[in-house]
Amino acid sequence: MSSVQTLTALQVMQDAPVIPVIVLTDVAHAVPMARALVAGGVRMLEVTLRTPQALACIEAIAREVPEAVVGAGTVRTQADAQAAAMAGARFAVSPGYSSAVGQACRDAGLALLPGVATGSEIMMAQEDGFTELKFFPAMQAGGPAMLKAWSGPFFDVKFCPTGGVTLQNAPDFLALSNVVCVGGSWLVPADVMAHGDWARVTQLARDTHTLKKA
Repeated sequence: MSSVQTLTALQVMQDAPVIPVIVLTDVAHAVPMARALVAGGVRMLEVTLRTPQALACIEAIAREVPEAVVGAGTVRTQADAQAAAMAGARFAVSPGYSSAVGQACRDAGLALLPGVATGSEIMMAQEDGFTELKFFPAMQAGGPAMLKAWSGPFFDVKFCPTGGVTLQNAPDFLALSNVVCVGGSWLVPADVMAHGDWARVTQLARDTHTLKKA
């Protein structure tokens, strides 16, 4: 893996307007789903560590879909970060932030988008050198109004809001100067995945490109 270029969190965020938040329960779905998203122009894929199959899915995508850039979501511990990197993940997303997770991701060569929901958490992440952050859970924690309020004191921080973000409300977030992209699960609905409707996944991915940064 030494030939693979190390990513930055900002590169992960800037690749497309939306990072899909993916929950996989069947390893057989991982590769066709990843190919469907890539076909729709979405390469940064966050596979959440919420199921026992997640690491095997990350490994399959990393091995079989080189055009995709697979990352691990729901990274909560040093062990999560190490396991994700071993499986082939190139970035990590955490629901909150701790210095231990931040250091583990650095040690593993993973770009990290740490989750924050308060000003104090932003300051903790910044103290450790993280300036690109996930705002989570975005709608429940104050939505676009909260991000607008943060643009003053945290003028040097960029956000990826995730949690309750939809195709309909994503433009409200993307219109903000401190938002680079959003995270959303609507690109890979559970029913679409269950039926293997990969053409639908590709169309949902294509639709996200109508979301332009203001």
